[in-house]
Amino acid sequence: MKKKVVVIGGGIVGLSTAFYLRAEGHEVTVLDKGTLSEGASFVNAGYLTPSHIVPLAAPGMISKGLKWMFNSSSPFYIKPRLDADLISWGWKFMRSCSKAHVQRSMSVIKDINTLSKNLYHEMHQSMDFDFHLEDRGVLMAFKTAKAEKEEFSVMKAAQDLGLDVSLIGQDEVNQLQPGVKMNIAGAYHYRCDAHTTPGVFMHQLRDNILANGVSIHTKTTVNGFEVINNQIKKVQTDQGDFEADEVVFAAGAWTEKLLKPLKIALSIQAGKGYRINVAAPTGITMPAILMESKVAVTPMQGFTRFSGTMEIAGINNAIRMNRVQAIAQASSQYYQGIAIAKEDQEQAHCGLRPLSPDGLPFIGRHSSCSNLVMATGHAMMGWSLGPGTGKLVSEIISGKKTDMDITAFAPERKYGL
Repeated sequence: MKKKVVVIGGGIVGLSTAFYLRAEGHEVTVLDKGTLSEGASFVNAGYLTPSHIVPLAAPGMISKGLKWMFNSSSPFYIKPRLDADLISWGWKFMRSCSKAHVQRSMSVIKDINTLSKNLYHEMHQSMDFDFHLEDRGVLMAFKTAKAEKEEFSVMKAAQDLGLDVSLIGQDEVNQLQPGVKMNIAGAYHYRCDAHTTPGVFMHQLRDNILANGVSIHTKTTVNGFEVINNQIKKVQTDQGDFEADEVVFAAGAWTEKLLKPLKIALSIQAGKGYRINVAAPTGITMPAILMESKVAVTPMQGFTRFSGTMEIAGINNAIRMNRVQAIAQASSQYYQGIAIAKEDQEQAHCGLRPLSPDGLPFIGRHSSCSNLVMATGHAMMGWSLGPGTGKLVSEIISGKKTDMDITAFAPERKYGL
């Protein structure tokens, strides 16, 4: 049965959801408070990462967080504040930071990442798209023996899951990337990964769904819902009401606030990330994560992107220049001859990632409303998981068997058990 579906949120997850719902023949409307030209979907590292099998909530994150949280230029910063939602999220996060949670999560994270990467490739190979996608893998580049040891266990787990990864030395890294030398001890080369240029794909995806009949309403703020008999009948906005047979929440970091009229507490915190684009030639051709500094480096279409940091400070787009400078300084420490100009640093942008307490996304129906489907909470994997999430949501709404088991992503799951 074809349905009238309202998708709240026009980022990578929302537009991917609209793409696959429309392919199933549904009538789709996307609502977004912005202009579909900014936010986390445009400022991320562009990675497609089956390798990222360890959730954010993992052993050691509490001690690292405590060490970094009061340093506003550190890779992980929590702005101290009395906030009930943050306290609740923090308690659930601490309960989830266990070896048992990591072991349960690795396989399912790998599966959804692999599903999503394959869908990117399907679109890339079709006649409807022409976006940048390279299968060069990602380097986890390290300077210290401590970082090498920490990543070794991840590499072994990835290999056990069938992913292509190996340890390589500095000389081999520099042979892979002859245009610039890296000041590192070595790197883990995750050949299973790929990279893209986010802005290019987002614009093509928007144009594609518009051409195929999806209705998009930008600068539209959701204010509430008309609910009758446990079912959302209308989504109420400052641009009028939108009738719906199904409603998909793909609103990222804004999801928890938007759910309050429905008395649903999903527990999501905004994790701010920064990016610096450098148009001048850098010689960088291999995507790399600079392990000790937690900085991601991506050669994109026409520029190199340096991105990173995790700042939990509520929903705001304020740029902390000390965090931007930390990204620039780290890049100079890992690459010979790389010095990011002050002008490029001053043009830095940020985006808000939606952080679930256990590092897994929320994908599935919620019992509070029979026609409500969640598609949010992807943390740092939102870009990688966009098409996969959209495909799964379209299967849920179409009443089909999902391409993978999504039990681990249940919106009403328990934490730390």
